[in-house]
Amino acid sequence: MARWEFSIEIDRRKSVPLYLQIARAITDDIRRGRLHPGDALPGTRTLARSLDVQRPTVNAAFDELAAEGWIVTRPARGAFVSPDLPEMRARGDDESVSRHFPLDLSPAPPDELPYDVPRGGLLFAPNRPDVRLLPPDLIGRAYRRALHRGGAALLGYGRPQGHERLRAAVASMLASTRGIAATADDVCITRGSQMAIALLARAMLRPGDVVAVEELTYRPAIEVFRMHGAKIVPIPVDEHGIKIEALEQIAPTLRVVHVTPHHQFPTTVTLSAARRLRLLDLAQKHKFAIIEEDYDHEFHYDGAPVLPLASADRHGVVAYVGTFSKVLAPALRTGYIVAPRPLLKSVIAHRLYADVQGDRVLEYVLAELMEEGEIQRQIHRTRREYEARRDLLIAALRRRLGEALSFDTPAGGIALWVKAADGIDIDAWAKRARKHRVVIVTAREFAVNARPRPFARLGFASLNRQELTEGVRRLAAALV
Repeated sequence: MARWEFSIEIDRRKSVPLYLQIARAITDDIRRGRLHPGDALPGTRTLARSLDVQRPTVNAAFDELAAEGWIVTRPARGAFVSPDLPEMRARGDDESVSRHFPLDLSPAPPDELPYDVPRGGLLFAPNRPDVRLLPPDLIGRAYRRALHRGGAALLGYGRPQGHERLRAAVASMLASTRGIAATADDVCITRGSQMAIALLARAMLRPGDVVAVEELTYRPAIEVFRMHGAKIVPIPVDEHGIKIEALEQIAPTLRVVHVTPHHQFPTTVTLSAARRLRLLDLAQKHKFAIIEEDYDHEFHYDGAPVLPLASADRHGVVAYVGTFSKVLAPALRTGYIVAPRPLLKSVIAHRLYADVQGDRVLEYVLAELMEEGEIQRQIHRTRREYEARRDLLIAALRRRLGEALSFDTPAGGIALWVKAADGIDIDAWAKRARKHRVVIVTAREFAVNARPRPFARLGFASLNRQELTEGVRRLAAALV
């Protein structure tokens, strides 16, 4: 691995000899964890040049360190921090530093992530695609073409709302597949849907504002709203989606409603047509905004997909959020917002001040892939595969766990919402399942108040057919 130039501070005005200053600086670096046992030190010639001192000065410093046992020298290899020294704590791990930090911080980091998987384990991921389905050369070839065609301009600064070609391609896609009348100027590209939610929250929320969310929902979105001082009000969800009657009771106080109407997260239910119209009318009447998160619109298997709320928005109350994470890969971090122009301008300003701009090369790559039909073909491939995985998981659950779990077959999406039979503690079952190296995420993780419920979300997209079958076998083994 190529080495960086090693930086040490010396002061020629001091009476302390330079070789001792160098030796003490290296000793201090070892004590505070900057240098670790076994680390290679720069060569004496290299260090002398970087410090602008004579090489014998560095040799004298190294002789001093070796005599004190801080370093060892090896012929033809150089000098190393002594491997016999104990590992020192880095500054960030020093408890006294952390204890005396002067500010209260929020949000508190979680003690553990619910999606952590033991070695050799299988995760029924609630919201993840199978990145193995992405052709391995697709992105690499597209990057090379983009850098060749786009040239150096792609490596410079651009507009905070994203590359114009990708914004135009997204607008065209939304008009064709989701009935949203948008142009490139109505679109802001973001680093995934989570950034989109954060930017919308920055633009719209002030401390004390009331935000209504679905009673079971995507917890990271709630945390974003809380970080901006919002008061969170959970609204119940039934088989027809969010209950509008409950929403009506607090409508005069509302600032924002966050919904996932196509495939409600996590229950997978679709918001009914009647409730969609009532929600839009309620927002217009009481002048609150709707954040519509459409995280898996591409994956609908039975019948036609339902068009988004944004497609029927005549009053400019809906901010629509989408993502490429489920279609391509989460690591590409690309999402988008379509919103009324005044709101979008504020979102773009916040994007400028927080992040300046996105990845212009990636945005150019995705635009070309859309224009050439590659992303459309990838959607068709993954849609067929996920439908097959859905059907396989359903059959396996009914065969092995038919008496323990009940569920409806979702028309689309990438997960099943299952209910445990009476007498089965699904959270305890999930803990036992970890010991069998299979991880499921229960309703507790999606609840505003973390109250347990007898449900779990079993994602089928990220596991292949063999893994799904094995995962169900392990779940069955953990039941008793």
